[in-house]
Amino acid sequence: MTGLPTARANAVAKVLRTAGAIEVEHLSKTYGSFTAIRDVSFQVNAGEIMGFLGPNGAGKTTSMRILAGYLPASEGTARVAGFDVHENSMAVRQRIGYLPENPPLYPDMTVEAYLHFVAQIKRVSPGDRPRRVDEVLRRCSLEEKRHTLIRKLSKGFKQRVGIAQALVHDPPVIILDEPTIGLDPKQIIEVRNLIKSLAGDHTIVLSTHILPEVSMTCDRVVIINRGQVAAIGTPAELTAQLQDRQQARLLVGATEETAIRAALQPLPQVEVVSVQPLAADSPRWQVQLKSSAAMDGWIPEAAKALVQAGIDLYEIGRSQASLEEIFLQLTTQEGSEGPLEEAA
Repeated sequence: MTGLPTARANAVAKVLRTAGAIEVEHLSKTYGSFTAIRDVSFQVNAGEIMGFLGPNGAGKTTSMRILAGYLPASEGTARVAGFDVHENSMAVRQRIGYLPENPPLYPDMTVEAYLHFVAQIKRVSPGDRPRRVDEVLRRCSLEEKRHTLIRKLSKGFKQRVGIAQALVHDPPVIILDEPTIGLDPKQIIEVRNLIKSLAGDHTIVLSTHILPEVSMTCDRVVIINRGQVAAIGTPAELTAQLQDRQQARLLVGATEETAIRAALQPLPQVEVVSVQPLAADSPRWQVQLKSSAAMDGWIPEAAKALVQAGIDLYEIGRSQASLEEIFLQLTTQEGSEGPLEEAA
């Protein structure tokens, strides 16, 4: 009998994982001869924040609309909490909170009245509605605005109301399409912190083209470009994929920039990215290098070459390609056709 509690615990854990999981397999959407997304596949684990990153027109909103049941896919499958988006559309919608790029607000309703209305149409039981509305008002820091007309709210507070309507029925999955677009820096930080506070209790798919949103908010990233998945992984994993872009930063002392470049010129595996004076008329320089060679081999060679040339070496730091560099490399293709335009 000792194994029964363990079996039950494992079964419960499996149910909980499935409740918030998202599985997308070979998803495509076409409009006649126009392809908005092509063969998109990814998974989101329960309780995870997944960043859906790509340039404008890459296919992010099309993908979000299919997941939310707003658009049918042309090919492929998408499952939310174990339910097929096409075959069990109503079951999926009951388990999703969706914030489109333009929040679906009624400007002449108060915040509280609007959330009660949303709770009703999302089939929250009458006995639970006051509790759920109070909960999302508290969680979204809207308690002081509960009796305010929505049209009188700032852009930041309207975005909070949009997130609150996505949460009011306590769904396991939340889909947020560009939730910080148009906000000022203070509002962006507030909304970002709110989204991070939802992780664990909810699975979140966050669509954005803003790089800081991904690095500061998301556990994993799907980079989409021209309607196709370009890369998937954590920011650290994506960084590790660009081993040919290993970089190092050195602080050196020299009278002239040309002396630094001349010392490194005999090393074909080392490319000088930049040489910048630490300050005006300073004899110290910050040197940024990159190489396709192994990290542990080329940096000592570069340091040795500088020292042998009579250049003082004060500091050595090493870094990998940034998320911004990864994004630009994966979404910039010289000589190719223009990016797919996303369907409205």
